[in-house]
Amino acid sequence: MVSEADTRANYIDPALKAANWQSSNIIREHYFTDGRKLAGGTRGRRCFVDYLLHKDNRYLAVVEAKKEDEHPTKGLQQAIDYAKKLNVRFVYSSNGKATYEFDLETGKGDYIEFYPTPAELEQRFESTTTDLGQQLRNIPFHLEGAMQPRYYQELAVHAATDAIGQSKPRILLTLATGTGKTFIAFQIVHKLFQARWNRAQPGSRRPRILFLADRNILADQAINTFNPYEKDLIKINGEEVRSRNGVVPTNAHIFFAIYQAIAERENIDGYYKAYPEDFFDLILIDECHRGAANEAGSWRAILDHFTSAVHLGLTATPKRTDNVDTYDYFGQPAFEYSLKEGINDGFLTPYRVKRVRTNLDELVLTKDDQVVEGESSQDIYQVEDYDKKIVVDERTELVAKTILNNMHRMDKTIVFCENQNHALTMRDMINKHKTVTDPHYCVRVTSDEGKIGRELLEKFQDNDKDIPTILTSSQMLTTGVDARNVRNIVLDRSIGSMVEFKQIIGRGTRVFEGKDYFTIIDFRGATNKFYDQDWDGEPEAPEPGGTSEPTPPPYTSNPPVTDDPPMGDPGEPLPRLKIKLGKHRELKVIDIETRYIDENGKPLTLQEFVERLLQQLPGLFKSVEELRDIWSDPDQRETLLNKLVQAGFDKEQLTVLRRMFEAEECDVFDLLAFLAFEQPMSTRHYRAEAVRNNQDFFGQYQQDKAQNFLRFVLNRYEQTGVTELSRERLPALIELSGLGTTKDASQAFGGKPAHLLAAFKQLQHQLYHMA
Repeated sequence: MVSEADTRANYIDPALKAANWQSSNIIREHYFTDGRKLAGGTRGRRCFVDYLLHKDNRYLAVVEAKKEDEHPTKGLQQAIDYAKKLNVRFVYSSNGKATYEFDLETGKGDYIEFYPTPAELEQRFESTTTDLGQQLRNIPFHLEGAMQPRYYQELAVHAATDAIGQSKPRILLTLATGTGKTFIAFQIVHKLFQARWNRAQPGSRRPRILFLADRNILADQAINTFNPYEKDLIKINGEEVRSRNGVVPTNAHIFFAIYQAIAERENIDGYYKAYPEDFFDLILIDECHRGAANEAGSWRAILDHFTSAVHLGLTATPKRTDNVDTYDYFGQPAFEYSLKEGINDGFLTPYRVKRVRTNLDELVLTKDDQVVEGESSQDIYQVEDYDKKIVVDERTELVAKTILNNMHRMDKTIVFCENQNHALTMRDMINKHKTVTDPHYCVRVTSDEGKIGRELLEKFQDNDKDIPTILTSSQMLTTGVDARNVRNIVLDRSIGSMVEFKQIIGRGTRVFEGKDYFTIIDFRGATNKFYDQDWDGEPEAPEPGGTSEPTPPPYTSNPPVTDDPPMGDPGEPLPRLKIKLGKHRELKVIDIETRYIDENGKPLTLQEFVERLLQQLPGLFKSVEELRDIWSDPDQRETLLNKLVQAGFDKEQLTVLRRMFEAEECDVFDLLAFLAFEQPMSTRHYRAEAVRNNQDFFGQYQQDKAQNFLRFVLNRYEQTGVTELSRERLPALIELSGLGTTKDASQAFGGKPAHLLAAFKQLQHQLYHMA
């Protein structure tokens, strides 16, 4: 039989060579994703194409190879999906005897006799590339060491430089939090520097670029990324201007600023006005969605002043009603990369949801409840009213204890509260019930904390430090916090804005070694936003008949006076009503529902979770007898468990399913047999007891040590479960049983390790075939 490799070697390679494709223009077996993160440090399937054809730093075509006896277009659809991800227009699918060409732009395909040459294929892209755009594409990325850009980062950079080459005045890049927007911005700047591009006379001088952020932490993180050009950059702020006797710096090429530091203030002209209107060639606006309608973070006046510059916006949030002005201003994104794509590609960490409900989610005040301050204005208070209309410290204490009970003690955790005072109370309640003695285990990080808060935040972001472990905040940490090892995002606040919700969830998505997922612990129902049809959707199409000139976002004329603004924390007044609950009230958590997330980013209900598993099981085993045979062998069982992980069901999730079906005392085998074939479930005790009573089985082994060891393994299985029966556990079981070394144990089974392993496997066969 001719294999796929034979098709490549005997047919496709010669055909490409005949069409003048050189090795330098072909990437074979191109893997371009890492594979979705799964349990136990494993990964899902990586995306790859058999051939990726390229020329002049542009991907031109994907070639899918099939076996000679397969239909030539058998793998076409998957190749099309991968071509879309790589922004490739042409797909070829071939079994060697026939070759099919598909054009993603026209949506049409047909069989061809010969592959097009590189020149012919490149000609089809001529209308999309200008001379300047091609010049910028040809400048290599600035990479240090073994660093390589991810595929979407390359595409984003090229999309931006192509747009600059086409003289577009407004450019928008939409990429999920944690996907490297600042790295992309740096590579764009690097290419423009090397090309000596500028708006007035390209090639005559290096560009002058302004990087605008709305928080110092964002600006400082960007400065670190731009370190290779440290001699060319400067930060504009009050301290720098004062050191120059009130004169703004002009002796640099890359300028960093938070907009509050250079904007107009009460009775003071903004520093930006000291620069000529055509001073900057490019303005990069980080987190540009924060300049949308009704936000104090508007860039309008600054952008209006430097209207001749190219304005390039960076945001993590697709178009929504609450950031529509961002898209009105910049137009449709030149490139998009969603949170869903980042997780499925393995570049971001997946998440699970724990929805917590308490018996205080609906509060009816009684005569036993004491009014500490204010007066009640309604009969029933809902969960969204807490810390807005009513303050109940006992509820915050219950939430604090529940947080500690649902996290590993040293897992980095961010708790989002309603406001700064709520964050203060939450910190105090967590510190009241914590078991770690360090005074900085849980700290509040809000604008009121000032410099101390920023220093604690820096320590929290240091992945080599365990302390601080828990941060409480309100809005300060919604954006710009690059802490890769965050394991828990706690929501004890109502979140009205989808944009803000996406930003908060993004705090946990960064990849870190050993971090298979992060957990969202939700006390207010905020995670219902996952069920919004546009949770991670594509930006909306422009309205028909819209104006060709984009409308800038509105400008707020009274920005904060300080160089380091209050970072978005709302200055809300204290709720007027404070209650101390009656001493006879029982405060408790009534439900914690764990929901796992599918590949589309939607939490699965219990029914959906089970249905999804049932759909996967027929492809793993066809009968209960086959499942029994697989489960009886530790090696085959481990292979099956790995297949379940790949299908989205890890060992922890299977444990949750056992709990759901009240099968904690049963084996995972029994759960699978019940779900797939409606077989009655047995307990581990029943299985172990049946084997203990099987004298014929134990009679095979003459030495008491051998029989005692096998009985010890049965006890461990009954207590702990099937994990005790893996091959890897055998040395530990020998040691725990008191038999000594593996060599000592082998002596008890006839002197050969193979006899020991055979007995270990035979015991498992008895467990699943005799009971």
